[in-house]
Amino acid sequence: MGSVLSVSRRMGGWVAARYGRAAGNGNRIAAALAVLALPAMLAGAAPAGAQGIALTALGDSLTQGYGLPEAEGFVPVLQDWLRERGHDVTVTNAGVSGDTTAGGAARIDWTLADGPDALIVALGGNDLLRGIDPAASRANLDAILDKAGAAGVPVLLAGLPAPGNYGPDFKRDFEAMYVDLADQHDAILVPDFLGPIGEKATQGLSLADLMQDDRIHPNAEGVRQIVDAIGPRVEELLARAEP
Repeated sequence: MGSVLSVSRRMGGWVAARYGRAAGNGNRIAAALAVLALPAMLAGAAPAGAQGIALTALGDSLTQGYGLPEAEGFVPVLQDWLRERGHDVTVTNAGVSGDTTAGGAARIDWTLADGPDALIVALGGNDLLRGIDPAASRANLDAILDKAGAAGVPVLLAGLPAPGNYGPDFKRDFEAMYVDLADQHDAILVPDFLGPIGEKATQGLSLADLMQDDRIHPNAEGVRQIVDAIGPRVEELLARAEP
């Protein structure tokens, strides 16, 4: 994973510009959805009166499914994976491309207003790309988990390992925030959202079969492997959400 993010970092201004544009568009869309109160427009949103568990995935482009056909993004693939295993669940896509932990904290109230039974929080990649102080990222994630806890919504917190670009202190603090916050809020922890890709990267193997051409986002096969890895932990989350 470290090598993946290092490649992203070396792309410098191009990556920042790309994420900036995506964030602008994504936040405008998110704002429109919040104002109009049309959660059914989100991929995988549950119809009125739907039974079963309502699971919401709050995140950035990795959650949103950037660069992929809708059916091949993280949320629909995860929903299919869970349903194939007999879970009566609808997964709502609350991913916004380019979002930081601050963006997630700004959106958590209207995300919870839809009444999810469980929540996946997968934020921090854009904080890394922008070199945001881990103390600020921690505070934002803490606020998200606080509000989820107050609403009685169990959480799976998915993190990312930090590259060494910003020094050992940054890496230590960034990675520790996920562990500490998961323990503090009794959340299920997945230390590396991109686990299978990170494992392959640490072995020095090519990621061409798992990544899109931008070398930042997983392709359809990468998403499938991510879901296979994270799926069992999501099942633990669903067990906490069941009546």
